[in-house]
Amino acid sequence: MAEQSCLVTNDWICGEYLRSRSQELTDATVQHIGITVVSVLIGLAVALPLALLARRGRRFAGPVLGLTTVLYTVPSLAMFSLLLPLFGLSAALVVTGLVLYSLTILVRNILAGLEAVPQEAREAARGMGYGPARLLWEVELPLALPAVMAGLRIATVSTVALTTVGSLVGKGGLGNLIEDALPSFFKAQVLTASVLCVLLAVAADLLLLGLQRLLTPWTRISAAGRPAAAKTDAGPPAVAKVEAG
Repeated sequence: MAEQSCLVTNDWICGEYLRSRSQELTDATVQHIGITVVSVLIGLAVALPLALLARRGRRFAGPVLGLTTVLYTVPSLAMFSLLLPLFGLSAALVVTGLVLYSLTILVRNILAGLEAVPQEAREAARGMGYGPARLLWEVELPLALPAVMAGLRIATVSTVALTTVGSLVGKGGLGNLIEDALPSFFKAQVLTASVLCVLLAVAADLLLLGLQRLLTPWTRISAAGRPAAAKTDAGPPAVAKVEAG
């Protein structure tokens, strides 16, 4: 008797499913990546001014941090229901929800990074005539970059997972495949889509980790066991120039 197809027997691991549904898997993965990237980039662009506002003092920090925390606690179903009248059943609905969820992580990490900048570096830069904008972009943000990148990595991995919730409105990337497979419990589709989500999260984290190492070479120099006196000069080129001046 001929061996039954793994699709017929509904096996968890099924090569025939991968071959026959390759285009469907590719389209879902591309949509998943697109929604994640756009959401994280917009979230970062929104989080930076919010963090700058929050560091102006407790009068601003309390409302900003409180609002972003409250947004993070809103259930996804409720969040999408509230945004539905504004965006309809579109990718913009999912992206907006994911941006709001990412703010609590990004704002707090950017703020923590900025607050950790040594006051001596700020004073040295001001003494050399750095204005507020130049001080921020050439001194404070480079020194805050490790904390910012750590928050970006967490927000990205979280967004990869949360994107699947977009399947509620048909814009969930790999989440669409999981939702479609659940009524009939199509094992191969559930497992494949889930594994791809995990692989995307791991790949995104490793990519951002590599980018962080590329953008912050001074952190590797400090960690390489240089003499203590040399470590005090570790910092991004702009900061090193300020301190040398």
